[in-house]
Amino acid sequence: MLNLEKLVINGQKKLSGTVSVSGSKNVALKALVAACLTKEEVIIDNIPIISDFKIMAEIIEELGGKVKIVDHSISIKMGEFKTIKITLEKAAEIRASYMFLAPLLARTGKAIIPNPGGCRIGARPIDRIIDGLVKMGTSVDYESEDGYFHTSASSGLKGTHYVFSKNTHTGTETMILASVLAEGTTILRNAAREPEIDELILLLNKMGADVKRTETRVIVIKGVKKLKGTRFTISPDRNEVVTFAVAGIITEGDILIKGISRTGITEFLNQLEDANGGFEEKPDGIRFFYKGSLKPTTIVTNFYPGFMTDWQGPWAVLMTKAKGVSQIHETVYENRFTYATELEKMGAKIKLFNPKVSNPEEFYNFNIGDDINFLHAAKISGPARLHNGVVTVSDLRAGATLVLGALAAKKESIIFGLEHLDRGYENFDQRLRYLGADIRRITE
Repeated sequence: MLNLEKLVINGQKKLSGTVSVSGSKNVALKALVAACLTKEEVIIDNIPIISDFKIMAEIIEELGGKVKIVDHSISIKMGEFKTIKITLEKAAEIRASYMFLAPLLARTGKAIIPNPGGCRIGARPIDRIIDGLVKMGTSVDYESEDGYFHTSASSGLKGTHYVFSKNTHTGTETMILASVLAEGTTILRNAAREPEIDELILLLNKMGADVKRTETRVIVIKGVKKLKGTRFTISPDRNEVVTFAVAGIITEGDILIKGISRTGITEFLNQLEDANGGFEEKPDGIRFFYKGSLKPTTIVTNFYPGFMTDWQGPWAVLMTKAKGVSQIHETVYENRFTYATELEKMGAKIKLFNPKVSNPEEFYNFNIGDDINFLHAAKISGPARLHNGVVTVSDLRAGATLVLGALAAKKESIIFGLEHLDRGYENFDQRLRYLGADIRRITE
């Protein structure tokens, strides 16, 4: 019989104390792929023990690699690939599985990869990545009957000049990973700027790659013959930082997040200041606290250094406490407001709509053709008195959003769909309980 897990949260408990955040999920998953570019051992420290990470580690073992996890460190040694195919089952669980295209093509010349899974926050096509790999000498054949991309670089990957049509975080990373062992030089233009990409570059260069960001959106990769093993420590997860920051403020509490700085979260801090949210930069981290009535804000999500799309759900919860009407306009993914209906069950006043945009093809980062009658903006009226409710998580960031809503709400709320939350947050309920939350995880 299938176990059904739920969180039971009695809200309106002020959170206070000190907390540490996990290593960056978005770096950890890509670091595992990078480790497969060499036959030598790569050790990654400060990894988050989350379900997405475990699935990626299992894929490496299925491909023939040796994996050892001790505490929050992982050792990876991909001596020889024993298969070039990612199973459909694993790919359906995690979107980042398609990034194994890079080490498989670089080291074996072939890869068979299913259409990726993960959170359903939009179509998120990999056409921009496939297009780049084709320009590097890869032939790609998508078989609709089996759902696999059959790829081959029989003459090896070749350096190329490639311009991304739109900003793509994982697309930039995949092209970098594919280029480090390619013959010749690859120049990527309109490359994404996220800090996680520069962290991946740092890891690859420690492994012997030659990767440089020569301009803000230009990355140059000179191919090398082989990479070596190394040891690397992952930086804190900025999405977790924002989640805990909002948790402290929305519960009118006071939380110190250790070991972080404003690096990567400056836009969040700027908006928080406009909203009258309290924060204080300290030598050992940043303190977040409630200092009085919150003010409404207008947010437009964007790629780095803009307001991150992953932050808008927690921000929506924060704005339920602000006096007035706030607005969030999502431009990165076409279906990012799945949490809105669930928050409404808890008393939030949220109205979804489509703002007038003169040139949507240029304004939105997703492919307009993938937009199937989704609404891209939300008006949040506050302050709203959130109350108890029974809600279901639909994707990772929506999960954190609903937990925040329950922490701020009166009486007992129940949250289902924890498998989504577990994809990105390690021991989330335990850390919240340590800060004073009345939260229980129950298996039925």
